Amino acid sequence: MLAQKRKTNLTKSEQLPPIPDKLYFTIGEVAGLCQLKPHVLRYWEQEFNQLSPSKRRGNRRYYQRAEVFLVRRIRELLYERGFTIEGARQALLESSKTQGQHQLTQTQSAIRHAVMELDKIANELDSF
Repeated sequence: MLAQKRKTNLTKSEQLPPIPDKLYFTIGEVAGLCQLKPHVLRYWEQEFNQLSPSKRRGNRRYYQRAEVFLVRRIRELLYERGFTIEGARQALLESSKTQGQHQLTQTQSAIRHAVMELDKIANELDSF
């Protein structure tokens, strides 16, 4: 009984099917994986600059794995958290800025560590 109750409390994102381990997905596959209609994905491509699947022969869209995760994030912002399109755009922009700052901080830390190690090695060589 508790298991059934927990299942009904899951958000829609938690009920989405797992994303297969492949490089490219058609618009139909992405629509199925994200429980959306293909026309919604086409519309979102116009509204979100980050979402730009490659187009190949016959103008067929091919989404990369990262874009499938992006579609799920957009879906969560719009459908579950109640954001407007503009609000979702802002949230994605802020998220990418935060990730960029985090990566910069990690890189700076790694460089500082490497410099300290090199100083240590240089001091050891000077002592000979």
